Amino acid sequence: MALGPYASFIVTSYALVAIVIVGLIVWIVADHRSQQRSLKKLEAEGITRRSARTSGSAS
Repeated sequence: MALGPYASFIVTSYALVAIVIVGLIVWIVADHRSQQRSLKKLEAEGITRRSARTSGSAS
């Protein structure tokens, strides 16, 4: 596969995009784990989600 005179630019661009995508995936997974830990901590303290409350409360 001949990429011509711009081969280094094309390969570098694809590599950079791949690094950014992998970085975003790692960030999302780490944030998800952090949010899960925070949620478990709050639930252990007795603080529940709003959606778990009864529908009769106005606030």
